[in-house]
Amino acid sequence: MEEPNLSFIENLSNGDKAFEEKIFKVIRREFPEEKEKYFVSINSKKYKKAAEDVHKLKHKISILGLKTSYDTAEKYEDNLKSASETLREEFESILQNITTYLQNTL
Repeated sequence: MEEPNLSFIENLSNGDKAFEEKIFKVIRREFPEEKEKYFVSINSKKYKKAAEDVHKLKHKISILGLKTSYDTAEKYEDNLKSASETLREEFESILQNITTYLQNTL
């Protein structure tokens, strides 16, 4: 599985450490909240809401440089719109990967 990284944020900031820290704070604050909302939606079989939650999480996935994971999230979002849980396990593995990374890195 690919590993999260900060290269996108570092490139975007052009060396501005204060900007990087602001982005990190947003990710640290929003990711756990968005992840929890996703789990509530999917466990309640509210597929449309779960698709919206995945859409929000995709942005964090992209910012953390996870290109393959972003593609998986995009496909999973489409599946949820059709009330299909195909790719759920893979997507939730991505969420766990990010959670571990945030706990250990940021």
